[in-house]
Amino acid sequence: MTKSVLGIIGGSGLYDLPGLENKREAAVSSPWGEPSSAVHLGEIGGLPIAFIPRHGAGHVYPPSAIDYRANIDVLKRVGVTDLISISACGSLREDLPPGTFVIVDQFVDRTFAREKSFFGKGCVAHVALADPVSPRLADRLEAAAKAENIPHSRGGTYIVMEGPQFSTRAESFLYRSWGCSVIGMTNMPEAKLAREAELCYATVAMVTDFDCWHDDHTDVDIADILRVMKENSEKAGRLVARLAADFPHGHEPCPLGSDRALEHAIITAPEARDPALLAKLDAIAGRVLNRR
Repeated sequence: MTKSVLGIIGGSGLYDLPGLENKREAAVSSPWGEPSSAVHLGEIGGLPIAFIPRHGAGHVYPPSAIDYRANIDVLKRVGVTDLISISACGSLREDLPPGTFVIVDQFVDRTFAREKSFFGKGCVAHVALADPVSPRLADRLEAAAKAENIPHSRGGTYIVMEGPQFSTRAESFLYRSWGCSVIGMTNMPEAKLAREAELCYATVAMVTDFDCWHDDHTDVDIADILRVMKENSEKAGRLVARLAADFPHGHEPCPLGSDRALEHAIITAPEARDPALLAKLDAIAGRVLNRR
């Protein structure tokens, strides 16, 4: 059985991982660009952990400038099998107030200025994304939230906007009419790239505000967001610690096939594939490309 390595991508407010033992940093290079930071490696309860702060130390990368491909690539290179994304978000529902952790199961991608695939001319691949979240990871996140008495909700749709500005009121009402639950700026193309990298993936969306649709909270107040973000970060540390303590040390196959997503996804004939692109795909797609 493959050894589990739990990857954590920390969003706004989560720039370090409390409780990480035997901590060390690895400057892992990627052919796709510059990752947000060195990879923070260590263990929690004996489980190997790899952590990256999505916005970099000191929050230097805005959402559109993050090199999502490099982040996923370096996590794959250090052996991550299961990836948890932790993100600050706004709520589009009355029953999801600030302080709630939403374990989402769907995404709507409204970004437009980001590289969204490892594949392209010279090696074309199409992965299934109908269900972008690994249900076993979501189950374990839900169990950890319950054990830590963290207010949470299972399921919901995360709409990803380009940013860095927050929504107009018209946009906020539009997204509510679509049935979206939370809004943020970072989980796409991250979820798509994780699937291409054959990583099991799940998201915890930490609600900081009501966006701008709510009658009693008609504007996004940065001071209030920062206060809630600090409280959420403390809860996120407890959530990850509990998740890691209860996590299986042998990787469980994903019932959706997330960890085999490339099995029949690459369409380009072997003789037509671009050697330069194949070289960049060594970590992401080596399992299927290296077959004889």
